[in-house]
Amino acid sequence: MSSHLGKPKSVSQFFSFVLTCHLFLLIRFIHSSPPENPIKCSSKNNSNCTVTNSLGVFPDRAICKVSNAIYPQAEQELIAAVAMASMNKIKVKVATRYSHSLPKLVCPDESPNGNLLISTMNLNRTLSIDNSTMIMTVESGVLLRDVISKAAKVGLALPASPYWWGLTIGGMISTGAHGSTLWGNGSYVHDYVIGLRIVTPASPEEGYAKVRVLDNNHPDIKAAKLSLGVVGVISQVTLKLQPLFKRSLTIVREDDSDLATRATTFGKEHEFGDITWYPYQRRALYRLDDRVSINTSGNGLSDFTGFRSTLTPALAAVRVSEETQEAIGDANGKCISARVTTFGLRITGFGYTNDGNLFTGYPIVGYQNRLQASGSCMDSSSDNLITSCAWDPRIRGNFYHQTAVNLPLSKVKNFIEDVQKLRDLVPEAFCGLELGNGILMRYIKGSNVYLGTEEDSIDFDITYYRSKNGSTPRLFQDILEEVEQIAVFKYAGIPHWGKNRNLGFIGAINKYKHAAEFLKVKESYDPTGVFSSKWTNQILGLDQSGVTIIKDGCALEGLCICSEDIHCAPRKGYVCRPGRIYTSARVCADVNRVDTADISITTLEEEEDLGFSDM
Repeated sequence: MSSHLGKPKSVSQFFSFVLTCHLFLLIRFIHSSPPENPIKCSSKNNSNCTVTNSLGVFPDRAICKVSNAIYPQAEQELIAAVAMASMNKIKVKVATRYSHSLPKLVCPDESPNGNLLISTMNLNRTLSIDNSTMIMTVESGVLLRDVISKAAKVGLALPASPYWWGLTIGGMISTGAHGSTLWGNGSYVHDYVIGLRIVTPASPEEGYAKVRVLDNNHPDIKAAKLSLGVVGVISQVTLKLQPLFKRSLTIVREDDSDLATRATTFGKEHEFGDITWYPYQRRALYRLDDRVSINTSGNGLSDFTGFRSTLTPALAAVRVSEETQEAIGDANGKCISARVTTFGLRITGFGYTNDGNLFTGYPIVGYQNRLQASGSCMDSSSDNLITSCAWDPRIRGNFYHQTAVNLPLSKVKNFIEDVQKLRDLVPEAFCGLELGNGILMRYIKGSNVYLGTEEDSIDFDITYYRSKNGSTPRLFQDILEEVEQIAVFKYAGIPHWGKNRNLGFIGAINKYKHAAEFLKVKESYDPTGVFSSKWTNQILGLDQSGVTIIKDGCALEGLCICSEDIHCAPRKGYVCRPGRIYTSARVCADVNRVDTADISITTLEEEEDLGFSDM
């Protein structure tokens, strides 16, 4: 395949190749325009508002209108807001600082008396932290970044967290955010929570609102920790931390021939291990990541390349390149871009540095607070969008779908083998995934919360191209739809509550053994449904209309599973067809596309000749 990575054979391929190379030279800047508030109001008193997610568009592209937004600064103000809403039968939702949940969890239903959005932006204080007991209490709007840094200042660490630090503690636990580990208490942030204060509706005799104080001995905490925001608004969170420790990590690249088997055991071998899989390239990156002695030399830092501030013209140019490749069906160009992107990430250590400045090679040794998460693009003062986070909706940057599905370890081998069979049929279909850094596989330890993963599993996190025009089909749409349906239906995967398209939530509540117990707590805490919405009722099985939206083109964005050609884009050649290996799947296939399954993959030795070695 030397010609495939040698001279680009078209203008779009050359454009993509050059842009992707230069992006790595432009990706780090001192200043940035941090993400903006997702709540926009047309009046100074915070009325006539809209709210969205971090991408600026919900999965169904609907506009969420809100009568009023408030920004309480103390628990008493939360109580007053919930009491007012409860008394007046006003629908309420809670918004976090950057609104990173992609589904419509933040969108309150409209009601005759209006609706209300409560932002936790100003509930951002650390209330107490005790080095001797290793207990930390924070308000629900505190960012992960601040939990990590303030704990480290007194010699403590949160053992598990997501890799992006722009999430709030309340948002993380309410949607089941996690890191990667099967060890200790596990990878869910909520499994390090030992107490909550949550404000819920109440009876008139109780003043229409009350604060419930829950600890780990209270049975309701199993519902309140991961609640999707439907039982009330979290005021405070108490965490049990650990002494600050060091980690040593090395990323090893291997072929994926034994990935299906190895993935089932790798998480038990390394405490913080994860796997990044590039199916088209037939490679897997194994992160060998473990605790080491606090005396081990090293002051490594994680500043993940994708979370750094980047020149907005460079982001726009890369987006234009990908849009062009999609428009003309340039699979080869996408594959070139994917190889350049993954190569660039690899030789720069994915943003890891050995001393906070330079990446000189593995292992990276450093303190937990410096390695567990990053997000430097959100930390600087505004530079008028000269630079920004790559997905900022104010610029022409990244715009994507995300599918994140948990599969128990017992099903992982068969799922990976199915994806490999699809890859072997149409290898170039997976290049688009690799532009989003492949398939991230993180380990999740079983948890006792009612809406959490009940057994040890792997979260498969896939990020892929989305058109700004919802009626425009994607290149190789059918292949990625089949992967999604294999995970969700053939292997009954459960969704990450804060990600996924509508399709991922079809029948989801029936996959949880303790769903009935969760719904009992919900009914007890909020019997009139102040904090419920049509969307949450749909995903919880309380609204029989379900999450599927049937209309022309609905399958293009995962709003439905196609059953008729009109659910795809028949005028553009995309019609509804069975899956290739999972024939129960129904996918939007391009009948005019000619697959080139004979495209070969370079060996590791051939990559060295092409300049794509590990260096």
